[in-house]
Amino acid sequence: MGFKTLVYLSTLLYSNDMKNSTTPKRSEIAKSDKWNIELLFKNEEEWEAALASIPEGGKEILKYKEAFSKPETIDAATLLACLKASTGVDRIAEKVGNYAFLQKSSNEGDPENIKRISKYMMTVTELSAATSWLMPAIMEIPEEKIRSWINPSSPTGKDFADFKVSLEKTLYLKPHTLSDKEEKILSLLSEPHGTPSQAFSVLTNVDFDFGTITTKEGDIKLTQSSYSKFMQNPDRALREKAYKQLYGVYGAHKNTIASLYTGQVQQNVALAKIRGYASAREKSLYVDKVPTAVYDNLVDTIHKNLKPLHKFYSMLKKHLGLKELRHYDVYMPLVSEVKKITPYNEAVDIITEALKPLGEEYVKTIRNGLLNGWVDKYENEGKRSGAFSAGGYDSDPYILMNYKEDVIRDVFTLVHEGGHSMHSWYSVRNNPYPCYHYTIFEAEVASTFNEELLFRHMLKTSTDPKMRAYLLSVRASDILATLYRQTMFAEYEKITHALVESGTPLTVENLRSEYRKLLELYFGPEMVFEDVSDLEGMRIPHFYRAFYVYKYSTGISASMALAERVCSGGDKEREDYFKFLKSGGSRYPIESLKLAGVDMASPAPVQAACDNFAKIVDELEKALEELKK
Repeated sequence: MGFKTLVYLSTLLYSNDMKNSTTPKRSEIAKSDKWNIELLFKNEEEWEAALASIPEGGKEILKYKEAFSKPETIDAATLLACLKASTGVDRIAEKVGNYAFLQKSSNEGDPENIKRISKYMMTVTELSAATSWLMPAIMEIPEEKIRSWINPSSPTGKDFADFKVSLEKTLYLKPHTLSDKEEKILSLLSEPHGTPSQAFSVLTNVDFDFGTITTKEGDIKLTQSSYSKFMQNPDRALREKAYKQLYGVYGAHKNTIASLYTGQVQQNVALAKIRGYASAREKSLYVDKVPTAVYDNLVDTIHKNLKPLHKFYSMLKKHLGLKELRHYDVYMPLVSEVKKITPYNEAVDIITEALKPLGEEYVKTIRNGLLNGWVDKYENEGKRSGAFSAGGYDSDPYILMNYKEDVIRDVFTLVHEGGHSMHSWYSVRNNPYPCYHYTIFEAEVASTFNEELLFRHMLKTSTDPKMRAYLLSVRASDILATLYRQTMFAEYEKITHALVESGTPLTVENLRSEYRKLLELYFGPEMVFEDVSDLEGMRIPHFYRAFYVYKYSTGISASMALAERVCSGGDKEREDYFKFLKSGGSRYPIESLKLAGVDMASPAPVQAACDNFAKIVDELEKALEELKK
């Protein structure tokens, strides 16, 4: 009920883009390489008109407030009319917001983009304040009345069909919803609540100047995106320089970043207390009906399966020929001599073949989208780093990439984001607007499922022993980054929030100390850390979305199980997976994944994922030995 905050489904890895000394300006990027944002609004005038209509929609909803002041006498027709008005303005706001966020992401330093997003945020904050009364008011209606109206067999059941799920979820949130006045106060604070995240993004993506790195090819600008490429450079001295130069900038601003993150955690803890949750973690998981035991099972299961991870790092040290494995060595591929150029269109061809187990409709749709307007392909000045998929009910999905043809991981990133986009595509076509929004918990299944299919296809079709070893190396690294590394991040979030909840202030010192302990635990005895290594904890943007990253780990655990089920099964197994994709937000995530054939309430999928990782590491070890013969 009320405005839904836009969610962008982003990859956990930075893009591996390496720039030349000059990154192209936005205006220098070919139109065919940009997303087709005109499908949202043809021009600024259309966008401004839609933006201006949002407050009017809020006023329309406000007309019903007096009727809701007497919840015992409210009738079904009034509730239904109000819900339809709310849905109408929500849809407009979503489309307006999509346009503003996509424009800003394409160039975060453009004053017009900053101005546009500010206007949008101000408008929806006002809308949220104007409509904040609605959810508490609905909760004041006797529950038995609502349940009778939404009962499919009742006279009003058909009329309420589009709202049945959202009303049930509203009733579920009732114990933690406040009074009308209190909800209005919180809604007015929603924009300031985002200040730590916004400030961190501007500080690290726009204001930070990491300087240049001198290479054989000349001076290369060090950025968030190019850093990942430097970390895969065979020149170890170059890696060390880039590593220390980047973290030197973070170190110079460690007090500011610690203050921003502390503010974010304190807000999370305060909001949880205000709403009556036992902890900030419980609050974050409650909305998806995910028990905290799922989170704890993840961390505990990973702790029991660190040996394969430590073995991987031991192999990396051995095959790089190092006496000491350093933090700036860990992104080096074990088979670095393999070179593979994959132009964007060729990547789409490979993806098309890899996803054939999902059937003709899926393959044709994703191929057309990746080639015709869904994707903003390459980096430009000011563009947001990394990758994400963004979608809306009244638009195509959109994908931000920083694609580089000499980085094989970017093919995996593209298929990952394509998985998000296709999830949205199916959800939109099979659900009414009020329940098409699926959760991040579910989203990370659809994306990493596609990665697993791509890996299987590329490994199966490759006859070159070096390429096969390289693919195993890439897959092991990606599972490591998604399953293990994100669990480490999740554990850090659990620790930092628990410290604040216990009354312990967060400081630069204890933030760094707690992060270093986790580095030592997860990386194992082979790793030698630098003094600045624990500053990595100050670089992770996902920490500004509390308890988000654990869903990467649960997602890949579910997706590997489902990929095996689909690839080894038949029509039923594939259709079960499509039941999941089509379910959208009509069920809670644990339930929707059961439709596909996996039970995430059990630690078994995480254990199976760890076993799969161990198997790949063993296969990689054998493949590397074969290359020596």
